Amino acid sequence: MAAILTNLRTTVYVSLALSVLFLAIFIGLGWMALDMNFWTGLARWTHVVSGVMWIGLLWYFNFIQIPNMPNIPDEQKPAIGKVIAPAALFWFRWGAAATVVTGLVVAHLNRYLVEALSLGAMSGFSVPYHTFIGIGMWMAIIMAYNVWFIIWPNQQIALGLVEADAEAKPKAARTAMLFSRTNTLLSFPMLIAMAMAQTVFG
Repeated sequence: MAAILTNLRTTVYVSLALSVLFLAIFIGLGWMALDMNFWTGLARWTHVVSGVMWIGLLWYFNFIQIPNMPNIPDEQKPAIGKVIAPAALFWFRWGAAATVVTGLVVAHLNRYLVEALSLGAMSGFSVPYHTFIGIGMWMAIIMAYNVWFIIWPNQQIALGLVEADAEAKPKAARTAMLFSRTNTLLSFPMLIAMAMAQTVFG
């Protein structure tokens, strides 16, 4: 067991294998069919996994890393800036991209993509679900845009991953922080839309 758990890649592969086995048992027993509901459910799973990665790291940055940076001795800060932050930002930005893409796939498979993106206008605002989930989708799209086109470019400057003047680094770090905080502000209402839409509107 230790051989599995001491290697992250092996741990993840075994976890995925257990997931496949779990589904295979239910399919084998005839309790689950490989129909459109199955593939829609699988798409939703990938959406949730991607979202956990993305929002988990967003909250890590905002609840843990940023508030505690002033408490870290100056000689230890390069470990964060050169090792931890770049690795976290890799999973952060790709988690954001995967969350949006898989969310659009889920909406397409459930046949409400256009209606949701139009905030219900395409259905004459007669289906509140479309407006409710659509607002959440647009918040997520705005958040992902912030990640890729504002936070990541500014973090590259702040962390010294790209060439920039020394005076540009503090400004870039502040811009990245403010837009990361903006995403944190949007994250709770976005998750309201994602988590409650199915149960409130059925």
